[in-house]
Amino acid sequence: MKPGRFTYHAPRELGEALELLQEFGDDAKVLAGGQSLMPMLNFRLARVDHLIDINRLGGHLGEPRFDAGTITIPALVRQRQLERSEEAARVLPVLTEALRQVAHPQIRNRGTICGSLAHADPAAELPSVLSVLDATFTLVSARGTRTVAAADFFLFHLTTVLEPDEILLEVSVRRPPPNQFSAFQEFATRRGDFALAGVAALCEVDGDGVVTECRIAAAGVAPVPQRLHAVEGLVTGSRLGETSASEIADAARAEVEPTTDIHASATYRSRLTGVLVNRALVDIRTKQEAAHA
Repeated sequence: MKPGRFTYHAPRELGEALELLQEFGDDAKVLAGGQSLMPMLNFRLARVDHLIDINRLGGHLGEPRFDAGTITIPALVRQRQLERSEEAARVLPVLTEALRQVAHPQIRNRGTICGSLAHADPAAELPSVLSVLDATFTLVSARGTRTVAAADFFLFHLTTVLEPDEILLEVSVRRPPPNQFSAFQEFATRRGDFALAGVAALCEVDGDGVVTECRIAAAGVAPVPQRLHAVEGLVTGSRLGETSASEIADAARAEVEPTTDIHASATYRSRLTGVLVNRALVDIRTKQEAAHA
């Protein structure tokens, strides 16, 4: 199928793009990578009167910034770009691990980090990762700029706090300390498919190996990335491996309430979440031990 008729706009300045969004509002959509939007338009799952292509904005929007205290990912940074970045792999390994699981290389070549986050598919990898990284989302419109915490950005399936006249300009995360270790785990029936469930996790440990902070988010089991606070509480204050795998799995299963669909039952997804949480924590423990070997 082909999309319905629309007017195509290709602004060359951010201000011009924001003026178009302000003018057309709900009748407009922003095109960056297009790997989510274009299939929806082609299958008539979404309709748009005005398509605003921001790829010609270029400049600083296409390059990640690795500053002393913050890593910033602007709107036109491609997924493949960060996946291949040695600096990103060094300072944000959980993001690199997750990017390798996103669809296929052809998709990642065009898809943008911010585009995936703005699309807000709860089964996607990046929303859960940016949630555990406590990212800050910068939204811009002709009215001004505002920042939103990751915990407040995602509202429901394919729904965020973005207003019709706003663009997700960039996402920023604090540069992690050297005592932070992270992991990403997911399971899909076929390579490149959306995962039946996924887990992003990170732990900070003190000099004795005790976890001082733990953040875990599950994907594919709720309308938004779901923080597993009960599991985080079990892990924090102890050394990794001291809490039994069964106790952790039970806590993870009790926290999620997935739905049944044609791909998997709710019970299966709950059990899978427990398995993936344990795998992620084992991976983190292995990385911690390797760092201190």
